[in-house]
Amino acid sequence: MEKILGDVFTWSWFSEPHGYNFNSLLIPGPDGNICIDPVEPNDEVMSELVRMGLSRILLTNRNHLRAANKIRERTGARSYIHPEDAAYAKGQGAALDGELREGEKIGALEVVGASGKSPGEVAFLWPARRVLIVGDAVIGNPPGQLSMLRESVMDDPARLRRSVQQMLALDFDTILVGDGVSVIGDAKDRLKELVASFKLT
Repeated sequence: MEKILGDVFTWSWFSEPHGYNFNSLLIPGPDGNICIDPVEPNDEVMSELVRMGLSRILLTNRNHLRAANKIRERTGARSYIHPEDAAYAKGQGAALDGELREGEKIGALEVVGASGKSPGEVAFLWPARRVLIVGDAVIGNPPGQLSMLRESVMDDPARLRRSVQQMLALDFDTILVGDGVSVIGDAKDRLKELVASFKLT
């Protein structure tokens, strides 16, 4: 694991087919540490997660189960996903303990709706740090820019574009991405550039 932003930790897994990293985050908090979209950890990372302790595992969407079950089993953390993605995730074997609701506060984070890639896609806003955390709503590829996954993997491309456009109303300066390279600083400008390329319908 390495620090990505102050006391926030990340670890990654490189996807050969995509040509970029899939990323996980560990957000520290006085009420327990939060893990977001955990990819497969190596032995060293798993030992660190067990040592540091986790209270919750938050999944941004139904396709980011990744290593959540394994980390849940080893750390005793509880796993959460939006109810509209829960059935699919359970069908993939996800062990789930609770639901994520738009507007809900979890530690320092606020749940933000980001539907479109899947019906229950969410993001997390960290107001105190002016950080937006996304799963598949946008990706950091190529590095330094924000883009979208191909439309063939989206349930509703137009809805996702609207969700991303609505994120511009949030107060953030950094975007931590689940796929690709995070944008540290000036992230809203990068998101504006992406939205300007949309043909909104």
